[in-house]
Amino acid sequence: MDHHQIPPSIPPPAMRSPMENSAAASTKPPTPSSTPSSRLAAAPSSRLASAPPHPSPSSAAPSPASRTVYSDRFIPSRSGSNLALFDLAPSPPPPPPPSPSSSHEVSPSAGSTATTPAAASSSPYCALLRAALFGGPATPDRVASSASACSSSSSAGASPVGSPATGNIFRFKAEVPRNAKRALFSDEGDDGVLFPGVFTTRGTGPRKIPRSPYKVLDAPALQDDFYLNLVDWSSHNILAVGLGNCVYLWNACSSKVTKLCDLGVDDNVCSVGWAQRGTHLAVGTNQGKVQVCGLKWSYDNRQLASGGNDNRLYVWNQYSVNPVLKYTEHTAAVKAIAWSPHLHGLLASGGGTADRCIRFWNTTTNMHLNCVDTGSQVCNLVWSKNVNELVSTHGYSQNQIIVWRYPTMSKLATLTGHTYRVLYLAISPDGQTIVTGAGDETLRFWNVFPSPKSQSSDSLSSIGATSFVRSYIR
Repeated sequence: MDHHQIPPSIPPPAMRSPMENSAAASTKPPTPSSTPSSRLAAAPSSRLASAPPHPSPSSAAPSPASRTVYSDRFIPSRSGSNLALFDLAPSPPPPPPPSPSSSHEVSPSAGSTATTPAAASSSPYCALLRAALFGGPATPDRVASSASACSSSSSAGASPVGSPATGNIFRFKAEVPRNAKRALFSDEGDDGVLFPGVFTTRGTGPRKIPRSPYKVLDAPALQDDFYLNLVDWSSHNILAVGLGNCVYLWNACSSKVTKLCDLGVDDNVCSVGWAQRGTHLAVGTNQGKVQVCGLKWSYDNRQLASGGNDNRLYVWNQYSVNPVLKYTEHTAAVKAIAWSPHLHGLLASGGGTADRCIRFWNTTTNMHLNCVDTGSQVCNLVWSKNVNELVSTHGYSQNQIIVWRYPTMSKLATLTGHTYRVLYLAISPDGQTIVTGAGDETLRFWNVFPSPKSQSSDSLSSIGATSFVRSYIR
């Protein structure tokens, strides 16, 4: 076949385009996208495999007088892509075993020893890459795939670009479990670490809970008395605190403090409690004739649980003047009482120093469900509104705050910081923050619970400053 050179001023008819006249007059050096090799690389692999291209003499050795014709069509060049890394190239056949006579011979064309697939697959990089992409233990199929990819990328003689693929590009060699998602960086705990310092699993470890309070309020004259209840948080984001013979209101949104009442020098505040709507506050004083350690209404306002220093827990309803349920299993005063917001009739109670136990009751069936020995005096209990978890505060001898997961009662976090027993506990209206009080005359705010899934971005509580703040309650 005869080859005729096309005059440089007239481009071939097949290459003509609207932008061709201006491009043809350009004197810029040729780009990789316009070279014959790049056009061949963009062709289908099947055509390349059946009819390999043979460059013409004119394209192999262009005459000095010819000019490169530019087109407005972008043809990508894949000549520099390492497709073997994605297992698109066929795996090279294993090398034949060396014969005894040639075991000490070195190929004259090779400057160093070639990397075998087995050696490449055992490298730390390949092991981490294989685990991060596919997850789970290595299988022979995965090992072979990673070995061929790593060996092809490290060896000098890679397979040709136009060679047919070995299989479907979007198909894994083995089924990957749905929970085998990997993340390069994660803020979860170390329990889910796949490779320490490199890869971690997301969603399998426990939730990370800050171990320090983000806000501390000084509360002078906050009494160290096990039988008092001096802190409560309303649904309108107002914190009520009883200090001595006065009651103070702290606005969590504005941090403004208001003095509500003064009982005088002959009386003291024993308890404060908000109504469910947050519009009324009940204040108990020393002048009262009834003394109880704990008193809590159920969420449907149909049952009232009370605990006293007689080590008994009673459940009342609106139809009887006598308790309908009586529990006598505790061996110390019962101050900590909490109703579950997730399961109707589920009641939790905690005993004092001689008891140290958290007990769970089903008031619907009148059954004792579980008992957990905490190792220290149980002062308060509160359930999370957003997840099935609860918090307990403790006194002698560790003065700690524990976050539990129910019903397994596994510890999610243990918070410390109070130097006296943690006698007071309340939860914010959004269910994310708790406030604790102790005889060390401080109120500490902790972020312990997650936000509800249906919660909007504008949370009711606006005290969520993560920086440490210390101020006075009065």
